[in-house]
Amino acid sequence: MTTTSPPIPQPSPRADADGTDHAGLLAALAGLVSAGLALGVAELVAAFGSGAPSPVIAVGDVFVEETPGDVVRTSIETLGSNQKPALVIGIVLASLVLGAVLGRAGRTRPVVPLIGFGAFGLLGIVAAATYESDVVLSTMVGSAVGAVAGYAALRGLLRRLGDPARPIEPSAERYGDSAEEHGEVVSAPIASPTDPPATRRSFFGWTAAGAATAVVAGASGRRLASRSSVESARLDVAADGTFTGPDDIVTRLDTLDDVSGVAPYFTPNDDFYRIDTALVVPQVDPANWSLTISGMVDEPIELTFDELMGMDMIAEAVTIACVSNNVGDDLVGNAVWQGVPLASLLERAGVQSDASQVVGRSVDGWTAGFPLELAMDGRPAMVAVAMNGEPLPTAHGFPARLIVPGLYGYVSATKWLSEIEITTWDAFDGYWIPRGWSKEGPIKTQSRIDVPRRGTEVAAGTVAVGGVAWAPTRGIERVEVQVDDGPWNEVRLGDVVSDRTWVQWVWDWDATPGEHTLRVRATDGDGETQSEDNVSPAPNGAEGWHTIRVDVA
Repeated sequence: MTTTSPPIPQPSPRADADGTDHAGLLAALAGLVSAGLALGVAELVAAFGSGAPSPVIAVGDVFVEETPGDVVRTSIETLGSNQKPALVIGIVLASLVLGAVLGRAGRTRPVVPLIGFGAFGLLGIVAAATYESDVVLSTMVGSAVGAVAGYAALRGLLRRLGDPARPIEPSAERYGDSAEEHGEVVSAPIASPTDPPATRRSFFGWTAAGAATAVVAGASGRRLASRSSVESARLDVAADGTFTGPDDIVTRLDTLDDVSGVAPYFTPNDDFYRIDTALVVPQVDPANWSLTISGMVDEPIELTFDELMGMDMIAEAVTIACVSNNVGDDLVGNAVWQGVPLASLLERAGVQSDASQVVGRSVDGWTAGFPLELAMDGRPAMVAVAMNGEPLPTAHGFPARLIVPGLYGYVSATKWLSEIEITTWDAFDGYWIPRGWSKEGPIKTQSRIDVPRRGTEVAAGTVAVGGVAWAPTRGIERVEVQVDDGPWNEVRLGDVVSDRTWVQWVWDWDATPGEHTLRVRATDGDGETQSEDNVSPAPNGAEGWHTIRVDVA
């Protein structure tokens, strides 16, 4: 007579006794740490190539290049100068999350991490291949080495969690009978991290070591990459050159710098907005730099940095602004720019009669174009080498950039300038034009309330209301403030160097208790007053009156 033994109870292959998939969570942790190790090792290896981007930056540059204009515009409007750090952080976080997914899947399907880390390396290699430079070979190698390191680390950590398919003999303590009595061998579910030899202590020890290695490798890579910094060369330029700074100008003006909260007439370099497509600031050694003027010219010329510095220069206070600046925002600044007049360079090259566009090219491939006539109409358009009395900061274009008063930066302000090409208006579109922005970008008249701040509470009585207004090349004729729906009140304006800069303004408000709405509008030198209609920045700049609410106690 044959008897049938009852089936041996088997724990779930995905959960511990309490129903929680602890092993799965630990596997995800292993994947996250392994992804971090892959990023750190890739960063370190890539840094051995002087000037080479890390794989994260290479992928980020591809992302920037391929992202639709509407998405980029929204990110700039939302994040402003924090756009680039946010993108890099996003790529890193996405990589870590993907690593966690690969770790969890790799417990039972070892091929998944292999494919995932293989794709990681391939993505870095493909992204690096988009650069026109030999130094990216180290980026490619770094991507491959990082992928191998990450995959190896994950497999090692998962082994310390145990093999889900490892057969074991069920014990009498657990089942009450031997496996032979049941006539079968049972496969263990997933070995617990506490089962020998894969102990929790071993797993967490190796995981901590992997995390520490990832941090050290990444930090070492960033430090090694910084060796290509041109700051020392920039300091040499500062020591050798003579530059005009704000102090040489502001002492002759009755500015409103003493009004608390109002933006200073000259924006300090460290506070000046930065909007561009470079995820890592290009490090351009002036000793190896040159500026080419080519295209529709009689005699193409090439200038070294020393030759450019030896030419006659001008120093001009000019306000520049980003086209993505929303009404009331701070993507605008005023500085003393010093450089060689663009008109004199073009006259030296001999511009042909049918030319109509000036195209600026950056060392990183970015381009911008504006009408040729604006370089020749008397405004101080220049190839700038200094900002506020010192050589251009690297983040603002060292060793040279273009400054064209009256134009938004997206059509004119090429940083890290390497080439000026003269062409026709229809022959070329700058970087932002195919992405939905207008080809002509004159800066619109705008005004802003700096003080009091939106949503703040002030005491009843005399309250200083102040800010700045700008309409470069046209200047500001008057600024007016309205409280609630009352009359418009003309304000006091500070002195300016010229109509190419913004103007500070202030008005003494007799504030009464309650909640009030303040609005500001400006009228430019052509007699045109800002429109009340709210217009978004795309495609050619924001419009509307800056409006805030203030509580008066």
